[in-house]
Amino acid sequence: MSEANSSFPVEAKLVTPDRPLEDISSDAAVGQAKEIYEAALREISKVFVGQDELVTTSLVALFSGGHVLIEGVPGLGKTLFVRTLGRVLGCQFGRIQFTADLMPSDITGAPILDLKTQDFRFRPGPVFTQFLLADEINRSPAKTHAALLEIMQEFRVTVDGVSHPVPRPFLVMATQNPIESEGTYSLPEAQLDRFMFKAMVSYPGEEEEARVLDLHSRQVDLNLVLQDQVSQITDAEQISKLIRSNGAVRVEQKLLHYINKIVRATRSWPTFHMGASPRAGLSMIQGARTLAAFRGRNFAVPDDVVEIALPALRHRVVMSAEAEVEGLQVDSELTSLLRSIEVPRI
Repeated sequence: MSEANSSFPVEAKLVTPDRPLEDISSDAAVGQAKEIYEAALREISKVFVGQDELVTTSLVALFSGGHVLIEGVPGLGKTLFVRTLGRVLGCQFGRIQFTADLMPSDITGAPILDLKTQDFRFRPGPVFTQFLLADEINRSPAKTHAALLEIMQEFRVTVDGVSHPVPRPFLVMATQNPIESEGTYSLPEAQLDRFMFKAMVSYPGEEEEARVLDLHSRQVDLNLVLQDQVSQITDAEQISKLIRSNGAVRVEQKLLHYINKIVRATRSWPTFHMGASPRAGLSMIQGARTLAAFRGRNFAVPDDVVEIALPALRHRVVMSAEAEVEGLQVDSELTSLLRSIEVPRI
């Protein structure tokens, strides 16, 4: 892992022995989160065009200790985005191409025989990184998906009774193709619920697509572009400290009850067969805190909740059979649900 860019003006002085956790939500800490967020947007935009929801939800998930599921057709730059994000934030990047014959040990690693010592030693798999791109995750069967469950929740791999922690911060960005069904497997609900957000990647607008063609049609080595044009603005240690400071952003009781009403309303909404779990509420609270810090505030407001509500809920609710026959969409139903709940004044 490379060192942080020395030209970055903000120093990581958030958590120290003489500065307890309850003090790290100060204006200085929030200001630092805002600067890093804005600097990250500037650097990412040098090679990755548009897709505002993907960029924002990914940064919010990372600085909240969560994971992101990305749904979109091939060729929209998902791999490029994750590589660029790793470069900008000074973190290791890894990629796993999920296929039907991928085994759990291909993800986690496995013991191998060391001929010198005549003993088995653990060989880490590709999951031992910081930014993991799980490409086309729905092309592997359930037993392979299960290999990621413990890692995403507990940030460790257990093999032969021995736990091996993965590097922190750890962000899984999994992609799936919405238009193909042959040779794919539906992700189990337990797997889906471990993703903090689900981001939808759509086709770019006309001007954005023209800029993509201009930037990436010159047969230039992408590795050189990332190295020469994109600057590193922070590092893993600083990100870990900011995750702690973002967790101390204030959430008023009125806002907490507002989030609780939203989550509970999904369980009785007429077009949903299954509503969201309590983990959805936790994701919304954590996401609202991080988004507030990115906006330069040490307190969350209802607008923060509304902004991240769809990414936090769309993969945790299941449409009823009747609603699917009628062609209703999850996002439109969630939008109607949000409008039906009174927004508190804070």
